[in-house]
Amino acid sequence: MKDKFYQYIQDLQNTITSALEEVDGKATFKEDIWKRPEGGGGRTRVIENGNVFEKGGVNISGVHGELPESMQNYFGVKDANFFACGLSLVLHPKNPMVPTVHANWRYFEMYNKDGDIVDQWFGGGQDLTPYYLFEDDAKHFHTVCKTACDKHHPDFYATYKAKCDTYFWNAHRNEARGIGGLFFDYCKKTDDMSMEAWYNFVTEVGNSFIESYIPIAEKRKDLSFTETQRTWQEIRRGRYVEFNLVHDKGTLFGLKTNGRIESILMSLPPHVQWVYDHKIESGSQEELLVQTLQNPKPWI
Repeated sequence: MKDKFYQYIQDLQNTITSALEEVDGKATFKEDIWKRPEGGGGRTRVIENGNVFEKGGVNISGVHGELPESMQNYFGVKDANFFACGLSLVLHPKNPMVPTVHANWRYFEMYNKDGDIVDQWFGGGQDLTPYYLFEDDAKHFHTVCKTACDKHHPDFYATYKAKCDTYFWNAHRNEARGIGGLFFDYCKKTDDMSMEAWYNFVTEVGNSFIESYIPIAEKRKDLSFTETQRTWQEIRRGRYVEFNLVHDKGTLFGLKTNGRIESILMSLPPHVQWVYDHKIESGSQEELLVQTLQNPKPWI
């Protein structure tokens, strides 16, 4: 399974980066091959200063070795080894009318000292973080997510949409990071779902990413915007940074397993503002966004 999924994310990385370069029309992805001293490595691809994307990354990695003590304590195991692979992407557009997007699809195996698999699971999802709210975009993104889920189980969309709303929650701000999507983790073998079935589901969601996001980027990338709207985008990016550094499990896992810091912090935007005691105008589009983020809603 690990070889099969790692091959899948290599192919998916190629597909997604090619599609994004076509949308941008100017910038191309810079590739960086890296190795992890303890075992494994990855292929980082970053795009910067494009027509559409100010900064973005589409990264894959496959790492293995002894599970660090902090993670052994977290999982309640001893003398365990692990293998983890996944694709993680974040795109920060220039135009504040185009939303930031994040996606991740991953696979994890844990072994005992004899090398036997003692646990394995899939995880992942995709979520949208707009700066200005277009309901059509939200509905489109969630419809693509639901379509992918419905092919595998009638309850998956509702379940993983709710988990996404709960997970991407900036508790110290009492608001969501964005308008959600899907979030699933610890997808293990059950009586109803084999690991092969989970593989089929996760790859279905991964394959749906281009359809979920690129039409939105194409639709909004040439809209005009003001300097005030750009400032708002940078203030909201600050909330994105706060979530990733304070709450995100993937970031914390990477930091605790001696992950590659450049790849881990690839998700951070290049230009951000933290304005002291920033106030938004009553009845404005900015206020509409914040009110929506404070009360996650069903989009479809």
